[in-house]
Amino acid sequence: MATMTPETLRRAGLNALRRDLGAAGMVRFLQQFESGSGDYTAERWQWLPADAEVETLVKAIEQTTTKHEQPEN
Repeated sequence: MATMTPETLRRAGLNALRRDLGAAGMVRFLQQFESGSGDYTAERWQWLPADAEVETLVKAIEQTTTKHEQPEN
């Protein structure tokens, strides 16, 4: 581990969390360390399309998820 770059270490840690906790568990674990800020309910209208339908949003999320998934080593 001493020779890992910070990015390699971060990815290995996230992979271990996802493998052992699943995606939802990984997110729940990471949320314990970030309290967040702002008002999501008010701010989401700045980035959420006004005419967004649930089906459209689900498809966009699925496409983004598929693009960013990388095979585990």
